[in-house]
Amino acid sequence: MFWGGALATGLVGAGFAIAANRASHLFDLVTAWSPWIPLLLTPAGFILSALLCRRVFPGAQGSGIPQAIAARHVRDPAGRDRLLSLKLTVGKILLTLFGLLCGASIGREGPTVQVGASIMLQAARLGGMGRERGLILAGSAAGVAAAFNTPLAGIVFAIEEMGRSYEHRTNGLILSTVILAGIASIALLGNYSYFGVTDASIGALADWPAVVGCGLAGGLGGACFSRLVLAGTTRLRAFVMRRPDRNALLVAAVTGLVVAALGVASHGATYGTGYEQARGALEGTPLAWTYAPMKLLATLASTLSGIPGGIFAPSLSVGAGMGSALAPLFPGTSAGAIVVLGMAGYFAGVVQAPITTFVIIVEMTADHGMVIPLMAAAVLGFGTSRLISPQPLYHTLAEHFVETARAATPAAGSSDQKTGEEEE
Repeated sequence: MFWGGALATGLVGAGFAIAANRASHLFDLVTAWSPWIPLLLTPAGFILSALLCRRVFPGAQGSGIPQAIAARHVRDPAGRDRLLSLKLTVGKILLTLFGLLCGASIGREGPTVQVGASIMLQAARLGGMGRERGLILAGSAAGVAAAFNTPLAGIVFAIEEMGRSYEHRTNGLILSTVILAGIASIALLGNYSYFGVTDASIGALADWPAVVGCGLAGGLGGACFSRLVLAGTTRLRAFVMRRPDRNALLVAAVTGLVVAALGVASHGATYGTGYEQARGALEGTPLAWTYAPMKLLATLASTLSGIPGGIFAPSLSVGAGMGSALAPLFPGTSAGAIVVLGMAGYFAGVVQAPITTFVIIVEMTADHGMVIPLMAAAVLGFGTSRLISPQPLYHTLAEHFVETARAATPAAGSSDQKTGEEEE
């Protein structure tokens, strides 16, 4: 059952990637026919997706990473099922694909984390293995690895962000799951580098001001995004609770219209994951200075809308836009290197996981010559972000899911306070 769960995580992650690319391509075909269609399609799609999240797939909204984190703190099986289940797996995949089909500024990596954690949790139960907290962690790692073909980043993400500590008893589970999921993913997609292969580098000491600039600017931008998400989520949650059904759909409609308007204003650049824009910037095609703030706002609106979707890929794209905008300030430094540094600074500012940041970017670009500069930019971005936004994004969002799951199962509330170490 363990092997089957790990292989299934890799296969589902790879299939999800293929389907997401096709959904984005279909949306591009729609906008090529008429760039004004999203003004109707996107808000309507957001409304339908939010409605399905509320009525059919409660718990599928948002990134999926907070749900996986919360599930490790909820020991009651019924409470965990509200966060991780095969039903939610189906809903998460379908609604994320639907969001991409409607032009939402979302990614599939966070949803793949929830999907991987759900699959491994069910494998643990079917196989009678126990160790559910460890297998949730392993499934989350495999989800990141399968989403980007970044096995090392998956392992580091599980330790640094999901677990917030190193647990010796789970290292074998994490490694084995990532290996098996990676084999399954490679069988479908091949061994690829997400952003291709770049050879950008920071050589002379004179290039290091770009590292500092990208780290500080990226951390500032990432902190602003994080604070806006947390503040907006709190206020919109209170607004929705007044008249749940009506207000939830109203929020979805308004945010969908904002995403569509930004897409029209940017000539379609802010729709979807932002992969094409980020890769183009890495290959030497500069992005407009307006791209980063507009993509940030589109991602913020998509995140606050209540529909499923991750922020990894859009955040990397925003960082690439910031790097592209900063490149003219450092004429003697490789523009490609500054784009990569912008990605590191901003992404570390958003997720506040600097080790995961530089590892995932190194694996996604296959640019090992940038390891030290990326480390420095990620640490600067992380430090700047913590000064402005001391609450980590995913763990703060997870608190709501923990409270909701425990409130739904009050009899288990006292047992949920335990660490659950016996499950390990």
